[in-house]
Amino acid sequence: MKKIIMMAALLLTVSAFAQKPAGDPKGGISADLLKEISKGFEGTPADIALQNALNSAQITVLSAKAGNLAKMDTHFSDMVKTKGRTNQKSSGRCWLFTGLNVMRAKMIDKYDLGAFTFSQNYVFFYDQLEKANLFLQGIIDTKDLPFEDRKVDWLFSNPISDGGQFTGVSNLIMKYGVVPSEAMPETLCADNTSAMRTQIATKLREDGLRLRAAKGDLQKMKVDMLKEIYHMLALCLGVPPTEFTWARYNSKGEFVDERTYTPKSFYQEYVGTDLENNYVMLMNDPVREYYKVYEIDYDRHVYDGQNWVYINLPIEKIKEIAIKSIKDNTAMYFSCDVNKFLNRDAGYADLGNFDYGSLMGVTFGMDKKERVMTHASASSHAMTLIAVDLKNGKPAKWMVENSWGATSGYQGNIIMTDEWFDNYMFRLVAEKKYVPADVLGLLNQKPTMLPAWDPMFLPEE
Repeated sequence: MKKIIMMAALLLTVSAFAQKPAGDPKGGISADLLKEISKGFEGTPADIALQNALNSAQITVLSAKAGNLAKMDTHFSDMVKTKGRTNQKSSGRCWLFTGLNVMRAKMIDKYDLGAFTFSQNYVFFYDQLEKANLFLQGIIDTKDLPFEDRKVDWLFSNPISDGGQFTGVSNLIMKYGVVPSEAMPETLCADNTSAMRTQIATKLREDGLRLRAAKGDLQKMKVDMLKEIYHMLALCLGVPPTEFTWARYNSKGEFVDERTYTPKSFYQEYVGTDLENNYVMLMNDPVREYYKVYEIDYDRHVYDGQNWVYINLPIEKIKEIAIKSIKDNTAMYFSCDVNKFLNRDAGYADLGNFDYGSLMGVTFGMDKKERVMTHASASSHAMTLIAVDLKNGKPAKWMVENSWGATSGYQGNIIMTDEWFDNYMFRLVAEKKYVPADVLGLLNQKPTMLPAWDPMFLPEE
């Protein structure tokens, strides 16, 4: 009987495959077509030498152009004053480090401080708590939609992350303030967020299913769920201080004063800028129309905060604003496709660093618009734009302060040629006083709404 059942199951399986619609045979790889395609590798001595080399060294090593680093120049005509370099370690918090570094540079200069840093861990705690609430409230808001709905699917696919963008910086800091790093130091989980994020995401997905199935007081259920998330965060990151004492020293190491602050009073005294209304996000996306305003649905860190809104501008217009800001000693939030043509050891981004085409025997000819359209390029990392080198009034190169530690790249920085900037820079956040009135006037437009799952707007890490 067992053999008969197994044979019947096998026949059903074979029948199912037989009934499966076949693809068009004209579009497949036939034996004759494979024979023709295989002529692409002739097996010449040069081919064999490259094949052997690629089995013993990385493509980036073999494609590196000899002598290109000799072009690297570390002189800059205009540079923002800043001290010390931060390290996000194994986390996706570049957006947060960058936002805090922009404020840090101004505070160091204004108060003649030494190598001061804000606590990234403090703001990150509330970022994770707010994102958990954003997800849970989103599940409540979409409760009547089918589980297969695109927005519901997106919510369960993205319950929480450690990535983000400048809107998160502005909303979180204006709501919760900031503290110096010694008031809430980094922890192992803050430096290595993956395991913590995985556990919180799993818990949130479970809670999301419970909310969709429930018929009682959903807001009360959400509060109980957030208590558990808070508990998990406190175990991993520590409990955020509500009050602390900070001793201030000047750049010479001399004691200035010591006082007690709350996170919000500390922010008001030493920064005081209205982050939500004093800055504007600019973007260079050649796929979409320039001089238009766009908004990304559900792209925020705080449920009652602001969606990501930006003005799309030609690259030359963005450069004008960046130069004006740097000349006034003001750093900017900057993001780009960082790993393209980057020599990580030297901290030098130049289109001439690598010749992948010659190594592989092919050509790569897409421009920036085509790369964005085909998902070959998008913004991946945020850094702090701090310098430009002007030659006859035109930028020759730029420099960003990175958050990969003081020993990474060029003294913790990355130097990029102007040509690289054109091709792989995407976003800049500038103070409104550096933005021309006609550009600011574009904010009066009703933004074009884009979906949260647009790949161009993945969180920066």
